[in-house]
Amino acid sequence: MVADSRMIAARQRFFGADAVDPDSGAVRADRVLVSWFGCASFAVAMGGVVFLLDAWVPRGLTAGYVPTTPEEVAALEPAAIFIGHGHFDHAADAGAIAAAGGAVVHGTASHCATARKQVGGAELACRELGSDASAPGDRYDFELAPGLSVTAVRHLHSARTPRHEGPDASAPVRPRPCLCDIRAYPPGRSETGHLARNLLAPEGGVLLYQFRLGDFVLTWHDSSGPLLDKAPEVLDVLRGLPASDVHIGAVQGYNQFTNGLRDPRSYIEALRPKVFAPNHHDNWLPLITARGEAFVTPLHAELERLPEGSRPEIRMLLDRDDYLAPRRLSFDLAPKG
Repeated sequence: MVADSRMIAARQRFFGADAVDPDSGAVRADRVLVSWFGCASFAVAMGGVVFLLDAWVPRGLTAGYVPTTPEEVAALEPAAIFIGHGHFDHAADAGAIAAAGGAVVHGTASHCATARKQVGGAELACRELGSDASAPGDRYDFELAPGLSVTAVRHLHSARTPRHEGPDASAPVRPRPCLCDIRAYPPGRSETGHLARNLLAPEGGVLLYQFRLGDFVLTWHDSSGPLLDKAPEVLDVLRGLPASDVHIGAVQGYNQFTNGLRDPRSYIEALRPKVFAPNHHDNWLPLITARGEAFVTPLHAELERLPEGSRPEIRMLLDRDDYLAPRRLSFDLAPKG
């Protein structure tokens, strides 16, 4: 069987030509490759298995700011799409990508319903992980492929809470909106129409995912909620998971304006990563967001609060340089034993 040339080209672009077989499109199985395509969306090749974390190519107030399209993402032929939550900036392309490539959507019942609605109610393969009424801390365990295990944990969306005072308080983070990218990458009718159609998509519950293959552990979440104040039991669940080799977590959120990066830090403390990479911190909605460079100093300052021996290495992702740049998040899979 001849591999689809579009799949091979897409995988080479996202994961690097040296990591993809030019004839079959297979991605090398001895690496974990993570390629960012805006906001909290990533294409991942882990042990040769390709999957997506969230499914939205940012557009609406801009066009072309992220140098890919939903069609190219679908051409990766991902085995699965993992939805962190259902808002437009995380899941607005899930239905179209799943329908085009046959990926199995993973998320709550609400996320599955939203994805089906995006493609006119067509049936999509979807693994339901609870519903929008599931309790924070609920846990779901399964295998994506032989040896590749997944744990999903219900947690909270970012939310503004009263200013926390005391030794654990963090300084507010209030970057100035960057409107320059609207001028440099102006949207057309299709981009603004896409945003309008998906703007009011429901959250549908929030899920954190951990992926384990051999001794390697990757954890990802697309929102960081006020767990310390509203759901400390979730932190207990996260502490009970294996420590993360790589943790990709949201840093931009509603509570940054009041409590800085205290909430993202609580996830990092619980998950104990060797490497931390931020997400949901780029200029995906220029009226209210800023470029990732605005978070460099606050993030480093926040993690300086951790004991020196438990501080992760920070792999900062900066728009637009680090879109579709798999070498930024490329890791060896150590042989078992």
